[in-house]
Amino acid sequence: MNVVEQALSNWKNSLPEKVELGGLYSRNQTAHKWKAPFRSLILRETVFWRLHDLLSQSYALHQQGHGLGARILLRSGFETLATLIYLNWITDEVLQGTRTFHDFTSETSVLLLGSRNKTTKHESRNIVTILKHCDKRYAGIQALYDDLCEAAHPNFEGTCFGYSSVDFDNHTTVFQNKWREMYADKHLDSMQLCMLTFEAEYNEVWPPLFNKLEAWIEEHDAELEATKPAE
Repeated sequence: MNVVEQALSNWKNSLPEKVELGGLYSRNQTAHKWKAPFRSLILRETVFWRLHDLLSQSYALHQQGHGLGARILLRSGFETLATLIYLNWITDEVLQGTRTFHDFTSETSVLLLGSRNKTTKHESRNIVTILKHCDKRYAGIQALYDDLCEAAHPNFEGTCFGYSSVDFDNHTTVFQNKWREMYADKHLDSMQLCMLTFEAEYNEVWPPLFNKLEAWIEEHDAELEATKPAE
């Protein structure tokens, strides 16, 4: 069992089963009368579930030799990871005083409930915009994502380069599926990078930020009540 397969197995055994609002309310009644912390927690755990699902399928396709599908799913994995990185980023902005709590509340609504097909009233954020924020924390993540995007779109790499080669001596174009040949050696390394980054954001970054956010809300509760927008 390689490192990625072992990590996916460990993740499967760690997936949370539920979040009980009553437990949060008992933990800090003042902080959890506000909706944003709850949304933050739900988003964190749904990101975990989605990323495990995506990477498990990406790994399975990779093992079966389906390079294109494996890369497209890994691309979605990095998008999902970016959502958690961005959530942690804006949480820290609240604590640093560079983003208002009420704006943070609105942003958590968009991150958790956003859609492009009008199934919700919130329009989702452009993932490229989110990734630009993430690249400030993890330099190179945008370039890695852009590279994966080439597999997802029917442009040069997604069509000509992925499925054909030119025999210049005989002036002939030969068709073949080249995805495994091009990227099989790199795929597990990219998966591992995605997983390690997620584990850092999930286990090391989010928990202390969440604790600080609860304390911050408790300290600023009166001000928040006085300035909250009308519903």
